[in-house]
Amino acid sequence: MGGTSVTTAADAARVNAIADYALIGEPPLLDLQGLVQLASTICGVSTAVINIIDDRFQHQVASVGFTPATCEREDSMCAVVLEHPGLVVVPDAREDDRFALNPFVTGEIAQVRFYASSPVVTPAGVAIGTLCVFDEDTGDLTAEHSRALDLLAHQVAEVLELRRLTRELGESNQQLERFALQVSHDLRNPLTALSGFLELAADSPEMVNAPHAARSLARAESAADRMSMMVSDLLDYARVGGAKPRRVPVDLEQVVRAVLEDLDAALTQAGARVVVDASVEVTGDPTLLRALVQNLVGNAVKFSAEGGRAPRIEVTARMFAGGWRITVDDDGPGVPLTDRDRVFELMERGSDAGAPGLGIGLSTCNRIVESHGGRIGIEDSVLGGASVWVVLPAGD
Repeated sequence: MGGTSVTTAADAARVNAIADYALIGEPPLLDLQGLVQLASTICGVSTAVINIIDDRFQHQVASVGFTPATCEREDSMCAVVLEHPGLVVVPDAREDDRFALNPFVTGEIAQVRFYASSPVVTPAGVAIGTLCVFDEDTGDLTAEHSRALDLLAHQVAEVLELRRLTRELGESNQQLERFALQVSHDLRNPLTALSGFLELAADSPEMVNAPHAARSLARAESAADRMSMMVSDLLDYARVGGAKPRRVPVDLEQVVRAVLEDLDAALTQAGARVVVDASVEVTGDPTLLRALVQNLVGNAVKFSAEGGRAPRIEVTARMFAGGWRITVDDDGPGVPLTDRDRVFELMERGSDAGAPGLGIGLSTCNRIVESHGGRIGIEDSVLGGASVWVVLPAGD
Protein backbone atom coordinates (compact mmCIF):
# COMPACT_ATOMS: atom_id res chain seq x y z
CA MET A 1 0.00 0.00 0.00
CA GLY A 2 1.57 3.28 -1.09
CA GLY A 3 1.48 6.51 0.94
CA THR A 4 -0.39 9.56 -0.28
CA SER A 5 0.76 13.17 -0.53
CA VAL A 6 -0.50 16.11 1.51
CA THR A 7 -4.15 16.68 0.57
CA THR A 8 -5.51 19.10 3.18
CA ALA A 9 -4.46 22.24 5.00
CA ALA A 10 -4.65 20.28 8.27
CA ASP A 11 -2.23 17.69 6.87
CA ALA A 12 0.17 20.42 5.75
CA ALA A 13 0.11 22.07 9.19
CA ARG A 14 0.68 18.70 10.84
CA VAL A 15 3.62 17.83 8.57
CA ASN A 16 5.27 21.21 9.28
CA ALA A 17 4.77 20.86 13.03
CA ILE A 18 6.22 17.34 13.05
CA ALA A 19 9.24 18.56 11.08
CA ASP A 20 9.84 21.26 13.72
CA TYR A 21 10.15 18.59 16.42
CA ALA A 22 12.72 16.51 14.45
CA LEU A 23 11.43 13.25 15.95
CA ILE A 24 11.15 10.91 13.02
CA GLY A 25 14.01 8.46 12.71
CA GLU A 26 15.48 9.39 16.10
CA PRO A 27 15.88 6.91 19.02
CA PRO A 28 13.07 7.07 21.60
CA LEU A 29 13.45 9.91 24.09
CA LEU A 30 13.86 8.78 27.70
CA ASP A 31 11.15 11.22 28.87
CA LEU A 32 8.66 9.88 26.32
CA GLN A 33 9.45 6.30 27.31
CA GLY A 34 8.65 7.20 30.90
CA LEU A 35 5.29 8.67 29.91
CA VAL A 36 4.17 5.61 27.91
CA GLN A 37 5.22 3.36 30.80
CA LEU A 38 3.12 5.50 33.13
CA ALA A 39 0.14 5.39 30.75
CA SER A 40 0.36 1.61 30.58
CA THR A 41 0.50 1.29 34.36
CA ILE A 42 -2.33 3.73 35.11
CA CYS A 43 -4.67 2.30 32.47
CA GLY A 44 -3.95 -1.30 33.49
CA VAL A 45 -2.81 -2.54 30.07
CA SER A 46 0.44 -4.06 28.87
CA THR A 47 0.82 -1.90 25.75
CA ALA A 48 1.03 1.85 25.19
CA VAL A 49 2.50 3.97 22.41
CA ILE A 50 3.02 7.54 21.25
CA ASN A 51 1.99 7.76 17.59
CA ILE A 52 3.09 10.67 15.41
CA ILE A 53 0.98 10.81 12.23
CA ASP A 54 1.98 12.76 9.13
CA ASP A 55 0.40 12.83 5.66
CA ARG A 56 1.60 9.31 4.78
CA PHE A 57 2.66 7.30 7.80
CA GLN A 58 2.10 6.56 11.48
CA HIS A 59 5.42 6.67 13.36
CA GLN A 60 5.61 5.02 16.79
CA VAL A 61 8.20 7.16 18.56
CA ALA A 62 7.97 5.54 22.01
CA SER A 63 6.28 2.36 23.17
CA VAL A 64 5.99 -0.21 25.93
CA GLY A 65 4.95 -3.83 25.39
CA PHE A 66 6.22 -4.08 21.82
CA THR A 67 8.89 -2.77 19.46
CA PRO A 68 7.99 0.61 17.86
CA ALA A 69 7.56 0.62 14.08
CA THR A 70 6.08 2.63 11.20
CA CYS A 71 2.93 1.77 9.26
CA GLU A 72 0.85 3.30 6.46
CA ARG A 73 -1.45 6.05 7.69
CA GLU A 74 -4.45 4.34 6.06
CA ASP A 75 -3.87 1.32 8.37
CA SER A 76 -3.66 3.46 11.52
CA MET A 77 -6.46 3.41 14.08
CA CYS A 78 -5.25 6.70 15.58
CA ALA A 79 -5.33 8.47 12.19
CA VAL A 80 -9.09 7.85 12.09
CA VAL A 81 -9.76 9.68 15.35
CA LEU A 82 -7.18 12.42 14.74
CA GLU A 83 -9.48 14.13 12.25
CA HIS A 84 -11.63 15.17 15.25
CA PRO A 85 -9.12 15.26 18.14
CA GLY A 86 -10.36 14.28 21.58
CA LEU A 87 -10.34 11.47 24.12
CA VAL A 88 -11.50 8.18 22.59
CA VAL A 89 -12.30 5.04 24.63
CA VAL A 90 -13.45 1.91 22.78
CA PRO A 91 -14.17 -1.17 24.97
CA ASP A 92 -14.32 -3.53 21.94
CA ALA A 93 -12.97 -2.30 18.59
CA ARG A 94 -14.78 -5.12 16.74
CA GLU A 95 -18.09 -3.43 17.58
CA ASP A 96 -17.05 0.06 16.49
CA ASP A 97 -17.74 0.95 12.85
CA ARG A 98 -14.57 3.06 12.69
CA PHE A 99 -12.30 0.13 13.53
CA ALA A 100 -14.09 -3.15 12.83
CA LEU A 101 -12.31 -3.67 9.47
CA ASN A 102 -8.97 -2.15 10.51
CA PRO A 103 -5.99 -4.51 10.07
CA PHE A 104 -4.93 -3.85 13.67
CA VAL A 105 -8.28 -5.33 14.73
CA THR A 106 -8.93 -8.07 12.14
CA GLY A 107 -5.67 -9.92 12.80
CA GLU A 108 -3.88 -8.84 9.63
CA ILE A 109 -1.48 -6.75 11.74
CA ALA A 110 -2.72 -7.29 15.31
CA GLN A 111 -5.83 -8.24 17.29
CA VAL A 112 -6.69 -5.09 19.20
CA ARG A 113 -9.87 -5.18 21.25
CA PHE A 114 -9.70 -2.44 23.89
CA TYR A 115 -8.46 0.90 22.51
CA ALA A 116 -8.13 4.35 24.08
CA SER A 117 -6.25 7.43 22.94
CA SER A 118 -5.81 11.12 23.67
CA PRO A 119 -4.44 13.59 21.10
CA VAL A 120 -0.98 15.15 21.33
CA VAL A 121 -1.63 18.81 20.47
CA THR A 122 1.05 21.47 19.94
CA PRO A 123 0.78 24.92 21.59
CA ALA A 124 -0.39 26.20 18.18
CA GLY A 125 -3.35 23.83 18.33
CA VAL A 126 -2.10 21.29 15.77
CA ALA A 127 -2.84 17.64 16.58
CA ILE A 128 0.28 15.73 15.51
CA GLY A 129 -0.52 12.33 16.98
CA THR A 130 -1.85 10.46 19.99
CA LEU A 131 -0.93 8.80 23.25
CA CYS A 132 -2.61 5.43 22.82
CA VAL A 133 -3.21 2.41 25.08
CA PHE A 134 -4.68 -0.88 23.89
CA ASP A 135 -5.07 -4.54 24.69
CA GLU A 136 -6.06 -7.83 23.04
CA ASP A 137 -8.81 -8.20 25.66
CA THR A 138 -11.85 -5.95 25.94
CA GLY A 139 -11.71 -3.29 28.63
CA ASP A 140 -12.63 0.23 29.69
CA LEU A 141 -11.31 3.28 31.55
CA THR A 142 -12.70 4.95 34.64
CA ALA A 143 -13.31 8.69 34.54
CA GLU A 144 -10.15 9.24 36.63
CA HIS A 145 -8.02 7.11 34.32
CA SER A 146 -9.44 8.89 31.27
CA ARG A 147 -8.46 12.25 32.73
CA ALA A 148 -5.01 10.85 33.54
CA LEU A 149 -4.57 9.72 29.91
CA ASP A 150 -5.49 13.24 28.75
CA LEU A 151 -3.01 14.73 31.19
CA LEU A 152 -0.21 12.42 30.06
CA ALA A 153 -0.89 13.30 26.40
CA HIS A 154 -0.53 16.96 27.37
CA GLN A 155 2.77 16.11 29.05
CA VAL A 156 3.97 14.46 25.82
CA ALA A 157 3.34 17.75 24.00
CA GLU A 158 5.20 19.63 26.76
CA VAL A 159 8.24 17.35 26.43
CA LEU A 160 8.31 17.79 22.65
CA GLU A 161 8.00 21.56 22.95
CA LEU A 162 10.75 21.66 25.57
CA ARG A 163 12.98 19.65 23.25
CA ARG A 164 12.25 21.94 20.28
CA LEU A 165 12.79 25.18 22.17
CA THR A 166 15.97 23.92 23.83
CA ARG A 167 17.38 23.02 20.43
CA GLU A 168 16.64 26.51 19.12
CA LEU A 169 17.95 28.45 22.09
CA GLY A 170 21.48 28.82 20.80
CA GLU A 171 24.39 29.57 23.11
CA SER A 172 22.90 32.18 25.43
CA ASN A 173 23.04 30.99 29.06
CA GLN A 174 20.85 33.93 30.05
CA GLN A 175 18.14 32.75 27.66
CA LEU A 176 18.49 29.22 29.00
CA GLU A 177 17.98 30.38 32.59
CA ARG A 178 14.86 32.39 31.66
CA PHE A 179 13.55 29.40 29.77
CA ALA A 180 14.19 27.10 32.75
CA LEU A 181 12.23 29.50 34.94
CA GLN A 182 9.21 29.46 32.62
CA VAL A 183 9.24 25.72 31.95
CA SER A 184 9.63 24.82 35.63
CA HIS A 185 6.69 27.06 36.45
CA ASP A 186 4.53 25.63 33.65
CA LEU A 187 5.23 22.02 34.64
CA ARG A 188 4.24 22.45 38.27
CA ASN A 189 0.43 22.35 37.89
CA PRO A 190 0.08 19.33 35.57
CA LEU A 191 2.63 17.43 37.64
CA THR A 192 0.59 18.09 40.80
CA ALA A 193 -2.52 16.82 39.02
CA LEU A 194 -0.66 13.72 37.82
CA SER A 195 0.42 12.92 41.38
CA GLY A 196 -3.23 13.19 42.42
CA PHE A 197 -4.33 10.71 39.76
CA LEU A 198 -1.64 8.26 40.82
CA GLU A 199 -2.72 8.53 44.44
CA LEU A 200 -6.37 7.91 43.47
CA ALA A 201 -5.40 4.86 41.43
CA ALA A 202 -3.17 3.46 44.17
CA ASP A 203 -5.99 3.79 46.75
CA SER A 204 -8.65 2.15 44.57
CA PRO A 205 -10.17 -1.14 45.84
CA GLU A 206 -9.04 -2.95 42.68
CA MET A 207 -5.41 -2.64 43.77
CA VAL A 208 -5.99 -5.03 46.71
CA ASN A 209 -6.21 -7.97 44.31
CA ALA A 210 -3.54 -6.70 41.94
CA PRO A 211 -0.26 -6.52 43.89
CA HIS A 212 1.90 -6.21 40.76
CA ALA A 213 -0.09 -3.21 39.51
CA ALA A 214 -0.04 -1.71 43.01
CA ARG A 215 3.76 -1.96 43.12
CA SER A 216 4.03 -0.36 39.68
CA LEU A 217 1.79 2.50 40.78
CA ALA A 218 3.82 2.98 43.95
CA ARG A 219 7.01 3.27 41.88
CA ALA A 220 5.33 5.69 39.48
CA GLU A 221 4.04 7.77 42.41
CA SER A 222 7.53 7.86 43.91
CA ALA A 223 9.00 8.99 40.58
CA ALA A 224 6.36 11.73 40.27
CA ASP A 225 7.17 12.94 43.80
CA ARG A 226 10.89 13.10 42.98
CA MET A 227 10.14 14.96 39.76
CA SER A 228 7.95 17.43 41.64
CA MET A 229 10.75 18.10 44.14
CA MET A 230 13.26 18.60 41.33
CA VAL A 231 10.96 21.01 39.45
CA SER A 232 10.37 23.01 42.63
CA ASP A 233 14.07 23.19 43.41
CA LEU A 234 14.98 24.10 39.83
CA LEU A 235 12.31 26.82 39.88
CA ASP A 236 13.89 28.31 43.00
CA TYR A 237 17.35 27.97 41.45
CA ALA A 238 16.27 29.69 38.22
CA ARG A 239 14.41 32.45 40.09
CA VAL A 240 17.61 33.70 41.73
CA GLY A 241 19.46 33.55 38.41
CA GLY A 242 21.61 30.51 39.13
CA ALA A 243 22.88 31.55 42.53
CA LYS A 244 25.60 29.63 44.34
CA PRO A 245 24.40 26.05 44.90
CA ARG A 246 23.64 24.72 48.34
CA ARG A 247 26.40 22.82 50.10
CA VAL A 248 24.93 20.12 52.30
CA PRO A 249 25.86 16.48 52.97
CA VAL A 250 24.54 14.25 50.15
CA ASP A 251 24.41 10.44 50.19
CA LEU A 252 25.67 9.84 46.64
CA GLU A 253 24.64 6.18 46.48
CA GLN A 254 21.09 7.16 47.41
CA VAL A 255 21.14 9.75 44.61
CA VAL A 256 22.33 7.14 42.09
CA ARG A 257 19.65 4.64 43.17
CA ALA A 258 16.94 7.29 42.77
CA VAL A 259 18.25 8.11 39.28
CA LEU A 260 18.17 4.42 38.30
CA GLU A 261 14.54 4.26 39.43
CA ASP A 262 13.70 7.24 37.23
CA LEU A 263 15.52 5.68 34.26
CA ASP A 264 14.10 2.20 34.86
CA ALA A 265 12.05 2.08 31.63
CA ALA A 266 15.02 3.10 29.46
CA LEU A 267 17.40 0.74 31.26
CA THR A 268 14.99 -2.17 30.89
CA GLN A 269 14.37 -1.49 27.21
CA ALA A 270 18.11 -1.33 26.50
CA GLY A 271 18.82 -4.42 28.60
CA ALA A 272 21.39 -2.35 30.47
CA ARG A 273 23.36 -3.72 33.41
CA VAL A 274 24.37 -1.04 35.89
CA VAL A 275 26.89 -1.67 38.67
CA VAL A 276 27.02 0.91 41.47
CA ASP A 277 29.91 1.39 43.91
CA ALA A 278 29.32 4.86 45.31
CA SER A 279 29.03 4.57 49.09
CA VAL A 280 30.30 8.06 49.87
CA GLU A 281 28.80 11.21 51.35
CA VAL A 282 29.71 14.26 49.27
CA THR A 283 29.07 17.95 49.87
CA GLY A 284 26.92 19.78 47.34
CA ASP A 285 23.45 20.66 46.06
CA PRO A 286 21.33 17.45 46.08
CA THR A 287 19.05 18.61 43.25
CA LEU A 288 21.89 19.60 40.95
CA LEU A 289 23.90 16.47 41.75
CA ARG A 290 20.88 14.32 40.91
CA ALA A 291 20.56 16.13 37.58
CA LEU A 292 24.30 15.58 37.01
CA VAL A 293 24.12 11.83 37.64
CA GLN A 294 20.93 11.45 35.59
CA ASN A 295 22.53 13.16 32.58
CA LEU A 296 25.70 11.07 32.80
CA VAL A 297 23.92 7.72 33.22
CA GLY A 298 21.30 8.62 30.60
CA ASN A 299 24.06 9.51 28.13
CA ALA A 300 25.89 6.26 28.81
CA VAL A 301 22.73 4.23 28.14
CA LYS A 302 21.79 6.20 25.03
CA PHE A 303 25.13 5.93 23.27
CA SER A 304 26.10 2.43 24.43
CA ALA A 305 22.76 0.91 23.34
CA GLU A 306 23.18 1.92 19.69
CA GLY A 307 22.98 -1.03 17.35
CA GLY A 308 20.85 -3.06 19.75
CA ARG A 309 23.67 -3.82 22.20
CA ALA A 310 22.91 -4.43 25.87
CA PRO A 311 25.15 -1.85 27.56
CA ARG A 312 27.20 -2.28 30.70
CA ILE A 313 27.61 0.78 32.92
CA GLU A 314 29.56 1.27 36.14
CA VAL A 315 29.06 4.21 38.54
CA THR A 316 31.82 4.58 41.10
CA ALA A 317 32.83 7.20 43.65
CA ARG A 318 35.96 7.51 45.78
CA MET A 319 37.07 9.97 48.43
CA PHE A 320 40.56 11.50 48.28
CA ALA A 321 42.38 14.13 50.32
CA GLY A 322 40.82 17.13 48.55
CA GLY A 323 37.32 15.86 47.82
CA TRP A 324 35.66 13.13 45.73
CA ARG A 325 36.06 11.58 42.29
CA ILE A 326 32.94 10.21 40.57
CA THR A 327 33.14 8.19 37.35
CA VAL A 328 30.54 6.80 34.96
CA ASP A 329 32.03 4.12 32.69
CA ASP A 330 30.37 2.43 29.71
CA ASP A 331 31.25 -0.11 27.04
CA GLY A 332 29.98 1.98 24.12
CA PRO A 333 31.87 3.52 21.20
CA GLY A 334 33.73 6.04 23.35
CA VAL A 335 34.53 9.69 22.54
CA PRO A 336 37.39 10.59 20.15
CA LEU A 337 40.28 12.45 21.78
CA THR A 338 39.71 15.48 19.53
CA ASP A 339 36.10 15.83 20.76
CA ARG A 340 36.60 15.47 24.51
CA ASP A 341 36.66 19.20 25.27
CA ARG A 342 34.14 20.29 22.64
CA VAL A 343 31.31 17.98 23.79
CA PHE A 344 30.97 20.02 27.00
CA GLU A 345 30.01 23.13 25.02
CA LEU A 346 26.35 24.01 24.54
CA MET A 347 24.66 22.33 21.53
CA GLU A 348 27.74 20.25 20.69
CA ARG A 349 27.63 16.47 20.18
CA GLY A 350 31.14 15.65 19.03
CA SER A 351 32.10 14.44 15.56
CA ASP A 352 29.07 12.12 15.26
CA ALA A 353 26.51 14.68 14.06
CA GLY A 354 23.91 11.97 13.68
CA ALA A 355 24.12 10.97 17.33
CA PRO A 356 20.89 11.10 19.34
CA GLY A 357 20.23 13.98 21.74
CA LEU A 358 20.36 17.74 21.67
CA GLY A 359 23.95 18.37 22.71
CA ILE A 360 22.84 20.03 25.93
CA GLY A 361 23.28 17.24 28.52
CA LEU A 362 27.05 17.43 28.93
CA SER A 363 27.06 21.23 28.86
CA THR A 364 24.53 21.11 31.71
CA CYS A 365 26.81 18.71 33.57
CA ASN A 366 29.72 21.08 33.03
CA ARG A 367 27.79 24.02 34.47
CA ILE A 368 26.73 21.99 37.52
CA VAL A 369 30.28 20.80 38.20
CA GLU A 370 31.75 24.29 37.71
CA SER A 371 29.15 25.77 40.06
CA HIS A 372 30.50 23.38 42.73
CA GLY A 373 34.08 24.45 42.02
CA GLY A 374 34.88 21.09 40.45
CA ARG A 375 36.17 19.69 37.16
CA ILE A 376 34.79 17.24 34.58
CA GLY A 377 36.44 15.33 31.75
CA ILE A 378 36.41 12.21 29.57
CA GLU A 379 38.93 9.38 29.33
CA ASP A 380 39.02 5.90 27.82
CA SER A 381 37.14 3.39 29.97
CA VAL A 382 38.45 0.02 31.10
CA LEU A 383 35.10 -1.29 29.81
CA GLY A 384 36.09 -0.24 26.30
CA GLY A 385 33.94 2.88 25.94
CA ALA A 386 33.95 6.29 27.62
CA SER A 387 34.75 7.14 31.22
CA VAL A 388 33.29 10.49 32.28
CA TRP A 389 34.90 11.67 35.50
CA VAL A 390 33.88 14.40 37.92
CA VAL A 391 36.02 15.82 40.72
CA LEU A 392 34.15 17.66 43.47
CA PRO A 393 36.21 19.56 46.05
CA ALA A 394 35.63 19.29 49.78
CA GLY A 395 34.83 22.46 51.70
CA ASP A 396 33.38 25.73 50.30
